[in-house]
Amino acid sequence: MRQYSPDLTPPWKKPKPVPEVPAEPGLVVEEPGTGFCGAVIRCEAGTVTLEDRFGKHRVFPLEPRGFLLEGQVVTLTRPSSTTPVRPTRTASGSVAVPGARARVARAGRIYVEGRHDAELVERVWGDDLRIEGVVVEYLEGVDDLPAIVADFSPGPDARLGVLVDHLVPGSKESRIAASVTSDHALVLGHPYIDIWEAVKPSSVGIQSWPRVPHGQDWKTGVCRALGWPDNTGAAWQHILSHVHSYKDLQPELLGRVEELIDFVTAPH
Repeated sequence: MRQYSPDLTPPWKKPKPVPEVPAEPGLVVEEPGTGFCGAVIRCEAGTVTLEDRFGKHRVFPLEPRGFLLEGQVVTLTRPSSTTPVRPTRTASGSVAVPGARARVARAGRIYVEGRHDAELVERVWGDDLRIEGVVVEYLEGVDDLPAIVADFSPGPDARLGVLVDHLVPGSKESRIAASVTSDHALVLGHPYIDIWEAVKPSSVGIQSWPRVPHGQDWKTGVCRALGWPDNTGAAWQHILSHVHSYKDLQPELLGRVEELIDFVTAPH
């Protein structure tokens, strides 16, 4: 008696097999149903998480024939390796370069007004700055800026970028910044009274930064309004511990720092 296969689907109607590809971190695929394209950042039982170029995350099921890889349909599978996943992005949102060595320091520099400001820049942009060979130096006060610029003597091979606090029209800081006229020096600032305000309140677990009456020390006033001890150093360490990436910072600060890095590292 002739034996028949239980699958009676004609051969021309059977879907062609597609490659199975391990969902390794960094693999860029597209989910055709939504058009979402991004890099794999996490693969768990039954799901894969993608991150697009804007930092947006989406979770998709690991279904057969569920993704496009370079325009071809593939089936993503969970990687067999148990090696811990390395971050694919730095804290600033740049593509991470595992194992990259710090570049020899450039002649150019970025000066940052305030110790807390410098610590925040290091926390978020430190990896990028080391790869670019950019050294960040602490500027104790903006009053010293003209003398520092004159002493530094910025030029095409040694550009100088400066980040100052509370750079708003009509302020003392804006008048001092305007006195720096070198084509090879760029002075930028954020609008906040103190760098603490550049951290998103939601990241610190508060609704908003308190309004402190004029004439009162701002940091002390913030600590008292929030019920924190009058220890501004400890308060800053608490704030800084909640900054994990650029997503915890206000865009007014992000744009200024990125602009300074681009200025200092631009080809002359």
